[in-house]
Amino acid sequence: MKAKEVREKYIKFFKSSPRNHKEIEPAPLVLENDPTTLFTSSGMQPLVPYLMGEKHPKGKRLVDSQPSIRLQDIDEVGDNRHTTFFEMLGNWSLGDYFKDEQLPWVLEFFTRDLGLDKNRLWISVFEGDEQVPRDTESFEIWKKLGVPEKRIVYYPAKKNWWSMTGTPSEMNVGHIGGPDSEIFYDFGEDLKIHEKSRFKGEGCHPNCDCGRFLEIGNSVFIQYKKISDTKLEELPQKNVDFGGGLERVVAAVNNDPDIFEIDLFSEGLKVLEAINKSKLRYLTSPSPFRIILDHLRASVFLVNAGVTPSNKEHGYVLRRLIRKAMVASRELGMEGDEWLSNALPSLVVPYKEVYPGLLSNTPKLNEIITREVDQFRKTIDKGLKEFEKSFLLTESGQGLGLENEGGILLEESADKLDGKLAFKLFETYGFPIEISIEEAKKRNLKVSPKIWEEFKVEKEKHAHVSRSTSAGVFKGGLADHSPEVIKLHTATHLLLASLRNVLGTQVVQKGQNITKERTRFDFPNPEKLTDGELKKVEDMINEVIKKDLPVNFIVMPKEEALKTGAIHAFNEKYADTVKVYYVGDNLENAVSREFCGGPHVSKTSEIGRVRINRQEKVGSGVVRIYLVLG
Repeated sequence: MKAKEVREKYIKFFKSSPRNHKEIEPAPLVLENDPTTLFTSSGMQPLVPYLMGEKHPKGKRLVDSQPSIRLQDIDEVGDNRHTTFFEMLGNWSLGDYFKDEQLPWVLEFFTRDLGLDKNRLWISVFEGDEQVPRDTESFEIWKKLGVPEKRIVYYPAKKNWWSMTGTPSEMNVGHIGGPDSEIFYDFGEDLKIHEKSRFKGEGCHPNCDCGRFLEIGNSVFIQYKKISDTKLEELPQKNVDFGGGLERVVAAVNNDPDIFEIDLFSEGLKVLEAINKSKLRYLTSPSPFRIILDHLRASVFLVNAGVTPSNKEHGYVLRRLIRKAMVASRELGMEGDEWLSNALPSLVVPYKEVYPGLLSNTPKLNEIITREVDQFRKTIDKGLKEFEKSFLLTESGQGLGLENEGGILLEESADKLDGKLAFKLFETYGFPIEISIEEAKKRNLKVSPKIWEEFKVEKEKHAHVSRSTSAGVFKGGLADHSPEVIKLHTATHLLLASLRNVLGTQVVQKGQNITKERTRFDFPNPEKLTDGELKKVEDMINEVIKKDLPVNFIVMPKEEALKTGAIHAFNEKYADTVKVYYVGDNLENAVSREFCGGPHVSKTSEIGRVRINRQEKVGSGVVRIYLVLG
């Protein structure tokens, strides 16, 4: 079965009676209304305000297939099941149905519509902790549905609890979460992934990492909110948030534990095997093939979303993906860009009907990625020269242990590549550790057996210094969804509206960061405000708060939203449908109108009083204001 068919069956199943879900448009891969994260990482992410109680314009039952990027999996790519880019099949109940309906429905979809063998399905449920009871309700439902007790496993919060920040004890105040129940497909003890990779067998369990089990779906029951550092309370509405990785579901339907052999990757894999110039073969050494397929596909979707390679944020992620793919291509003996030009179209074609713009945009995608590959090739050439300088080599390839001008002094012996030197080459010249190891072996240089551990130690040292140095660097977004942050978020809208009233409509947001303690707001202005201007801005905000005006939103087509005069970021990409928050009785005469994803207070009096704590000049023509409650 192909991915297209599985995707269509899923949407049809939840749209049909008696489930009657409404299909919603997938959110952009780069979210326009959520400065707290770089990418959409799940179908749930854009729906958080609705899970917290806002009314969705399409009702309480929703379904979609959401393109997603998860960077925490980037170092796991190379095994049989992890990817950075994936599609998430999702259905939601916003305070409507709950466990009694969700669990039978998802089992029905997997076993009836997709034909999965129920005897191969294992279930996990939440074992409970000091704050939340054991989920015996889900356990009993699964038993009634015919799943034997021995195939229903209890796991702690680390495995079977969802929130944006972790377990109940790790959750930020104001965040929502709840127990979940995962479904795993069992490929069996005797099935091989590859000739050299047999499943673990004895002692294996659903959350084992050997590859025998594949998680294909997760029903999250979002019913709690963190109200203090030690206390959760039940939400007024109990929600269901289901997510199932499309690629994994297709692999299970085809009874193949390797997701890189499904149709979304199969043609690309054939291309790479055909042009592979090394002795490596996919059957016995699949990792470099998988890295190329995953990272190139993710790069294609990011470039199509408007991201270009750079050294910052979204662009840095794209650059890293392309360069890691190129390192893998060298491992396969492909030092040119034939892996790119040949494999890229084969990864686009399976999406031509679902994302038609992707196919027509292929030449541009290829051009942008090729440009980055060419630039990285120059970086590698430069890095190779520096590598040579770091070792004064004899004809036999052994280092003489001398310091060479312009090179790097080795603290131990000059005939060994260790993690410290590998990190210096990486940090200074962008030279990947994989290539350092490759080049060292070519020159018969010793490679430290602990080079990867040593490299990680050096990298963490550098990251610690960077974090300390950049602690005061401005970052965008909300720290959490605590009451204080929500109040300050709405107050920041009023701050922008007041600044525009006092200084002029040229004032726009250049960045914001909101914590429980304060909001930081950057905007263009040649000089800091006078004391009189500051007081005027502050008084305007408090006057609006005192009026106890309602805070509402409306979901509307982007073109219509622009005509309302709602403030928006000119450098952001927006979906065809956007949410506009406004303060006042109606949109037309609102005090403030902005494109925003929320969350906000329901009326301005909830904010209390605010004051401008201080201001500072943070760059040429940029002023920063700090606003606090009280």
